[in-house]
Amino acid sequence: MNQQTRSCFLVGLGILWATAQGFSADPDYRFFEEKIRPVLVNKCYKCHSANSKDLQGGLLLDTREGIRRGGESGHAVVPGNLKASLLLGALKFEDLKMPPDEQLAPSVIADFEKWILQGAPDPRDGKSVTIRRTIDIEAGRKFWSFQPLQNVAVPTPQNSEWARTDIDRFILARLESRQLTPVADCDPASLVRRVYFDLIGLPPTPEQVARYVNDSDPNALASLIDRLLESPQFGERWGRHWLDAVRYAESTGMERNYTYPYAWRYRDYVIAAFNDDMPFDQFLTEQLAGDLLQFETREQRDRQIIATALLALGPKSLNETNRERFAMDVVDEQIDVTTRVFLGLTASCARCHDHKFDPIPSTDYYALAGIFRSTQTFYGTTKQQGNRQPGRLLNLAKSVQPTSGGTTGDASLKKIQKQLKTARRRAAQLTKQPERNPAAKARLKKLRQQIARLEKR
Repeated sequence: MNQQTRSCFLVGLGILWATAQGFSADPDYRFFEEKIRPVLVNKCYKCHSANSKDLQGGLLLDTREGIRRGGESGHAVVPGNLKASLLLGALKFEDLKMPPDEQLAPSVIADFEKWILQGAPDPRDGKSVTIRRTIDIEAGRKFWSFQPLQNVAVPTPQNSEWARTDIDRFILARLESRQLTPVADCDPASLVRRVYFDLIGLPPTPEQVARYVNDSDPNALASLIDRLLESPQFGERWGRHWLDAVRYAESTGMERNYTYPYAWRYRDYVIAAFNDDMPFDQFLTEQLAGDLLQFETREQRDRQIIATALLALGPKSLNETNRERFAMDVVDEQIDVTTRVFLGLTASCARCHDHKFDPIPSTDYYALAGIFRSTQTFYGTTKQQGNRQPGRLLNLAKSVQPTSGGTTGDASLKKIQKQLKTARRRAAQLTKQPERNPAAKARLKKLRQQIARLEKR
């Protein structure tokens, strides 16, 4: 087994072990497994692990005890103390230089700084794992969470009076199996506050509480819920949860933080989808392939294009000098967010190796990567200092007339963009002329008017 292969499976084994121990739910341990351990394995273990053929400096970095004890020069990592952590100084190429062949990217060094300031949480006990383990992909697919949904018989609880719906019967049956009984209903004033907080995230006014408490209509609760579901605050309250899941932000983050100038359009799309009660399958499809879907009106086409901003958002290392690496990092981030949100799986682990505890081989990962890599991502950050990977914006085709499909709309958009480019070029040529005759001035005025009309379209 070569060093690279050994490094890849050690990373996977570490993640598998951490998950088995329950560490994956802890965000600090998850940060270590995703950001720190892979770098240690791929860049450091060759010379600083129990399996090193020639251990350098007496430094072992493959256990928590080893990385904190350090080697001949002192402590490699001191939790919470950046200056005393010699490993960080070595990564920055200060006194020592690690790895010696090339300095790590600034974003990676920043991850180590963040980890140390967090207290260097590290789940690794004992010596490095050296036993190779693999997952049986076919057997893994038989796990209960990968099985198709099936109809389940509604249970018949003993207390037939408490339950009003089938969901109540499932809940009551589980309570009775544990020798538990439901608590009494809350008072009306408490109930109305809970409904307001749950549906719109805001408390009711004293007048709204009093109106509900004094309402003798047996359908008062249902009417209140319907009113709140129809309010715009409902989409703002519940759309926020989706925005959190899809890592919505209005800037790129990372070492060079540039804004996404029109990220708010996606935010408003999500809020409107909740308020309009958009079917969930349509909601997902538009975000993955809205630019490829058929449309009847220009407003529908614009909405579907905005929905695909799901794939354009997210952190981006704009300071990356290698364009191909940047492109594949964007693809990896797109795979990560879509599989987490749509499937509940961390498929991005399979970028380096077959997944260690889910039935996801690397072939599946790169099948997805091929789809995303063949898609152009528009994220709209201009080329400035520190931004080596600028991205364009995709104009919304507001001038496209209603059609029955996407081909005509795409052709119209390209025609408008071509006309705009030509008009701008001609206007620039006229502007550079030191002296212009009346005819040239009139031509320049018309070009500027044409550019204004095209930009509005």
